[in-house]
Amino acid sequence: MSARHPEPRHPAPVLATAWQSASLLLGYPDERLIDDLPIVQRAVAGLPVELAGRLDEVIGHLRDTPLPDLQIAYVDTFDSRRRCNLFLTYFLHGDTRKRGLALLRFKQTYLRSGFVLDADPAQGEELPDHLCVVLEYAATVDQRLGWRLLLDHRASLELLRMSLRDTGSSWVGALDALCATLPPVKGSEHDLVQRLALEGPPAEEVGMTPYGTPAFDAALVSPGSTTGGSR
Repeated sequence: MSARHPEPRHPAPVLATAWQSASLLLGYPDERLIDDLPIVQRAVAGLPVELAGRLDEVIGHLRDTPLPDLQIAYVDTFDSRRRCNLFLTYFLHGDTRKRGLALLRFKQTYLRSGFVLDADPAQGEELPDHLCVVLEYAATVDQRLGWRLLLDHRASLELLRMSLRDTGSSWVGALDALCATLPPVKGSEHDLVQRLALEGPPAEEVGMTPYGTPAFDAALVSPGSTTGGSR
């Protein structure tokens, strides 16, 4: 691989298990997910300790928290805070026209592997840049291209991890484990993370929100401003 896409330091089976586990644990909590937790926990037990420990923290939280409370916390975390949303292109492109092109690149990558994602947000289906979709693709369809997608959005992943940690989210362990499978952020990527942490995503409005724009985080909105958008 090129310098921009270095080789993973973990073997392929470890990456597949870690990424698919993180994908499941970051999904909306429902009865099916709770029922599947023992299976996920058994899979996680075979991972290196630095990955298994962080994923186990999330599993324990999901197992020990009443489902209605989990669902409220999930919506409050991922659907109500722009800095904690799971759409990777949003961190870099925000509400700008460039996001549509970035989403197209995800779809084109999937098609190279013969993977067709018919996403319709109106029907509750996720967009191609949703982290759970990306991780499922990388774990089960094409690890090489999935690795490249994750590295191309390494700054977004790091910013999401930082935001979850800052808010005390119980899902941060899934991002800690994911980022531990990737090269550390440094150089220009580190500078980008710091800038986005201070400024947030670009805010050029396109007149509508067709790309699954997350709702405004009330803490980031000045008094008297209007907010809108949906997941």
